[in-house]
Amino acid sequence: MASDEKSIIIIGAGFAGLAAGIYGRLNGYRTRVFEMHSLPGGLCTAWKRKGYTFDACIHWLVGSDPKSSYNYIWQETGIAKEREFVYSDEYWRTEGPDGRTVIFNTDINKLEKHLLEFSPADREPVMDFINGIRMFSKFDFPSDREPFFTRLRKQVRTLYAFMKYGKEFKRWSDITGEQFCNRFSDPLLRLAFSEIWVPEFSMVFLFFAFAYINQRNAGYPVGGSMPMSQALEERYMELGGELYYNKKVARIITSGGKATGIRLVDGTEVHADRVISAADGHSTLFDLLDGKYLDAATREPYEKWPMFHALLFVSLGVNRKFDEIPTSVSGLTFPLKEPVMVGDKIRDRLPVHIYNYDPTMAPEGKTAITVMLDSDIEYWKKLAEDRNVYLQKKEETAALIVSLLEQRFPGITDQVEVTDVATPLTFERYTGNWKGSFEGWLITPQNAYTLMKPMPQTLPGLKSFYMCGQWVEPGGGLPTSIMSARRLMKQICREDGTRFKTH
Repeated sequence: MASDEKSIIIIGAGFAGLAAGIYGRLNGYRTRVFEMHSLPGGLCTAWKRKGYTFDACIHWLVGSDPKSSYNYIWQETGIAKEREFVYSDEYWRTEGPDGRTVIFNTDINKLEKHLLEFSPADREPVMDFINGIRMFSKFDFPSDREPFFTRLRKQVRTLYAFMKYGKEFKRWSDITGEQFCNRFSDPLLRLAFSEIWVPEFSMVFLFFAFAYINQRNAGYPVGGSMPMSQALEERYMELGGELYYNKKVARIITSGGKATGIRLVDGTEVHADRVISAADGHSTLFDLLDGKYLDAATREPYEKWPMFHALLFVSLGVNRKFDEIPTSVSGLTFPLKEPVMVGDKIRDRLPVHIYNYDPTMAPEGKTAITVMLDSDIEYWKKLAEDRNVYLQKKEETAALIVSLLEQRFPGITDQVEVTDVATPLTFERYTGNWKGSFEGWLITPQNAYTLMKPMPQTLPGLKSFYMCGQWVEPGGGLPTSIMSARRLMKQICREDGTRFKTH
């Protein structure tokens, strides 16, 4: 380490942590990343079982279009390198008990036509939805990598869009998905809209997602989550970053109102000029720092804001191609013959994500599929008090899911070769994410303003400490994690009076 090289400790090797390390190295800082797990990526992860890959994260990547304003962050961090993307014609389909199916096409014109034909009586909310997507498609955010005059033109266009559509932006920010879907008179259409997104989500986020997908700027990267996490790790290591796996942090060391280092669970202490936590926000603030550096504004999200639901993942390796099922960004849902208790909740429908568009996920001629259901971590914690009971419940859940899938896909019972169950407790154990949450904060009317005015990345009364990632960027997701790390390193460079570099 050069004598003039300032040092940064980074907690967590997820997307935000590795990105912070990358931008730190690009700007001449010594960076050391400490990760509790044995793999990079955090929640952007996958695991292999007998030749099948079960993915826990990515369905699409905003900024997949090389010409888009977000693509530069994938270029800078090495993720876009030699990446192949798939663009499905469908986002989601909701199958009804009456034989009808609502199909959310990724093409906005096809979606408009289908929804209007499906329920002419719901023309008003349908067109409100379609026009909302078209409006949000007009927001063209500039990137730092673009030439000055190109960036200036985009800034002007974006400012004009905000001036022109400001009232509509505010209106949709204040409406949740649940509130909007209640406007539909057709019961199946109402159900379909309730299924395409988290009900508590502000409609603003939904519009942006559909706008990107319609513009073919949110493709699925072949190979899924792990190749992307590994690419991030590779980029970081190429730049000379230091990375330590199986190193769980027990304490952030402070002295005189300044963060000076970390203490690992084995007692080892490591010191640096700065400390960045890209780990779980709750454990960072309330455990690693004992809740000492919280004001009302910092505490409020953890007391009042809704989080992404924790999920129960049931993954199957199936000796079947599923060629008859159209490829889809997020999958399909179908009605069950009768309600049934799965995990801690009664279900009358079952969602299925079929990876028939990614041959890397399964041996030739076979397919990986996943059923994702919201679930309460406390239910699984109670079961885990007796490990045998917990494991038995996981086995029973896998068998139940297979029997339910048999209703929609006859013959699948005999075709299942591998089953795997990951509970909210699983995600908490491997990633540390609070309550096993799938991401971080939901974007709701309560916090939609953070899209324009991000949350603070520092704490009152504590110098040389910072946070980045999904707990300071509502909405979660990979782009926001990267952008959060990038924004933070720009801030650190400003503090040190140096020019922020991206290559």
